[in-house]
Amino acid sequence: MDSLTANNITLKNGERTHYYEGGSKDGTPLIFIHGWPDIAEIWKHQLSYFSEGSKYRVIAPDMRGYGDSSAPTKKEAYALQVLVPELVELAEQLDIKRAVWIGHDWGVGVVNALAAHHPDLCLGLAVLSVPYRTIELGLDFLKANINRDIYPENEYEWGQFDYMRYYELHPEESAKSFAGNIDTITKIMYMKHDASKWGQPSPTSRIQKDGGWFGGHPEALPDIPLEYTSLDESLLANLIKSHTQHGFFPPTAYYLNHQANAEYAKSEKNGGVLEFPVLYIDAKHDAICSPSVTPKMAESQAQFTKMLTYVTVESAHWVQLEKPKEVNEALEQWLVKLSN
Repeated sequence: MDSLTANNITLKNGERTHYYEGGSKDGTPLIFIHGWPDIAEIWKHQLSYFSEGSKYRVIAPDMRGYGDSSAPTKKEAYALQVLVPELVELAEQLDIKRAVWIGHDWGVGVVNALAAHHPDLCLGLAVLSVPYRTIELGLDFLKANINRDIYPENEYEWGQFDYMRYYELHPEESAKSFAGNIDTITKIMYMKHDASKWGQPSPTSRIQKDGGWFGGHPEALPDIPLEYTSLDESLLANLIKSHTQHGFFPPTAYYLNHQANAEYAKSEKNGGVLEFPVLYIDAKHDAICSPSVTPKMAESQAQFTKMLTYVTVESAHWVQLEKPKEVNEALEQWLVKLSN
């Protein structure tokens, strides 16, 4: 991150967005949007790689509620109908007319909605782990996509998305569960993939049955050596700093606007169909989001993208950290085609 410059902008609604920038001002803008419960630094491998030379202008904001950006205390501040205009204004203030938008996790939800509502701002869309036409449409839509071969409805009503339902029912308890043991929990979240568990029910499918996150006892979690994760000491420290500063309400709040997000989706342009290039990088061993275990997600994405490139990487959810070389190569090859 040392090769990048850090800046802040103040938006019309009074919120502050902290962002990093590198590369060439004259290069193709690549805007990296992180998700839950990350900070802009989660893209460190991509930012350093694509900021070299004069080809690209790379930008990565700390999203609302994270890092050095402001963190409102109302859940409505984390709805897509608020977050998308904030990104539009970020682009305006940085004098960016069109960009390649790159998202991961909830960052995918935001850039998906931006692409559907503001296709004129998009040279292309690259989404990691979470496909287009999924999380931005709300929890009921996700529920309809559950693979019932893995999650029989009589046993797993909400499938792998049970944790999202728990967030809705118990937002305060959820935030406390993460905030109380953040060092250990952060390392557990970023553990590398275990291929032997592919196709098995995700632990996130049992949150309600287990009495809450981590069985209701986050204090009993074992400490994980850093080398078993995709983190380094700097990123771990800065993630903990962000969560200590803002608490875990902001990350939780992203999950508390499903109905509002579904309503917002009704005003998409072109019925949500994207007619510009889209890259999807599938983290195959992501038990929650990968179409390898939830095929309907791939079907939804394919139906609503006219120029789709699909790349599979053997990785857990944080594919840009666990397999940075593979992700950078996939992005670069796609970007070269995009510019031709």
